[in-house]
Amino acid sequence: MTKGGMESVEVFTAEGKGRGLKAQKEFLPGDVIFAEPAYAAVVFDSLTHVICHTCFKRQERLHRCGQCKFAYYCDRTCQRAAWLNHKNECSAIKRHGKAPTENIRLAARILWKMEREGSGLSEGCLVAIDDLQNHVESFGEEEKQELRADVESFLEFWPPHCQQFGMQFISHIFGVISCNGFTLSDQRGLQAVGVGIFPNLCQANHDCWPNCTVVFNNGKIELRALSKISPGDELTVSYVDFLSLSEERRKQLKKQYYFDCTCEHCKKQLKDDLMLAVKAGESKPSADTVKEVIQLSKDTLEKINKARMEGHYHEVVKLCRDCLKKQEPVLGDTNIYLLRILNIASEVLSYLQMFEEAADYAKRMVDGYLKIYHPNNAQLGMAVMRAGVTHWHAGLIEAGHGLICKAYAILLITHGPSHPITKDLEVMRVQTEMELRMFQQNEFMYYKMREAALKNQKIQVMPEPSNENAPSLFHKKE
Repeated sequence: MTKGGMESVEVFTAEGKGRGLKAQKEFLPGDVIFAEPAYAAVVFDSLTHVICHTCFKRQERLHRCGQCKFAYYCDRTCQRAAWLNHKNECSAIKRHGKAPTENIRLAARILWKMEREGSGLSEGCLVAIDDLQNHVESFGEEEKQELRADVESFLEFWPPHCQQFGMQFISHIFGVISCNGFTLSDQRGLQAVGVGIFPNLCQANHDCWPNCTVVFNNGKIELRALSKISPGDELTVSYVDFLSLSEERRKQLKKQYYFDCTCEHCKKQLKDDLMLAVKAGESKPSADTVKEVIQLSKDTLEKINKARMEGHYHEVVKLCRDCLKKQEPVLGDTNIYLLRILNIASEVLSYLQMFEEAADYAKRMVDGYLKIYHPNNAQLGMAVMRAGVTHWHAGLIEAGHGLICKAYAILLITHGPSHPITKDLEVMRVQTEMELRMFQQNEFMYYKMREAALKNQKIQVMPEPSNENAPSLFHKKE
């Protein structure tokens, strides 16, 4: 079954997994399999005043809707483009007196679109909203209570003059949002800013080692090939970060998405040995020592999260340094608990402009990631990019340029050349290449010129560390 620009993929019944997507032609790494606009999408409640409600870009100055005083736009162009979807929302917010939560707003936008276009297949959609999975029957008691509260709030918000839908169908829509809501990121892909429903993308099944990735680019979700895909191959994406033990990933998938992962990496526990690696050699630590250090690592991570929430970054650095002293004689270079501490240490030290120490930790972290992640993993590419920038700040131009080039090669596949983050990286790559040539010609002059340049401009402060991970694929509560 294909429709409207989706001729390269087909919906099929995947054994043991329900519906899935398979390729109708060959794709190479970096190819865009399809780009899909949202059926409906909204900005997160906490960001409604700083993110454009049409293009989801972060802007310093936004224009507010003069009617409802709630929606914000980059300019008149974005405002006009939004009117079809915002018109009913605008009058409903004025009538209700305030804007409801993001889930209510998204459900309302979905139902207003169905009111306009009908509940069948929309143009370019392979599956109707009615037919998307909702998993309501798998909800726990707490989730059922939240669902009932959402339905009640929705009915208070929904205008009486609009088409009336049954309670069961409204519950279905909230179930669809819970199970199929995709995270939308800002223009640089660094912060989650909203949630949307993409019916075609919803058909892609999970694999911990997928052949596709998803990126939000220029107002659409792109499904991009990570490896060579042959006609008839199933198209898969990963719903969770790979940097967890197979048992932990399976628990997370079961809790959040209601299925048991049967991918090869989970069944065979591939890479688990690397993620639990301990120091090899004659002085191999005892099992009790390893257990003790892992527990210390878990306890430290909890303390670090608390300190980060309170903005006590020097305390975070101290906790990381103390933990690393205990970890280094015991845990292997690819152990996930070591890598998590190295990641936090490099990020916070960069923010505090302690770049040399940050660069050392970032390099060790990247070396570990390269042995664990898929070579074309988007999160790997972003981590390598941050490590390259940190090395540049530390004045380590050779290593910095090498890392930036490596990151650029990954992001060309995962994000594509037109994505803003890839464009930024290309500028950095060209700049560091010029600096490297200067360094190789005259090392002394390079450092003198670099020192003078840094004195004449404000020091670029690294972004403040956040407890948020990179935007995840699905918008799900933990």
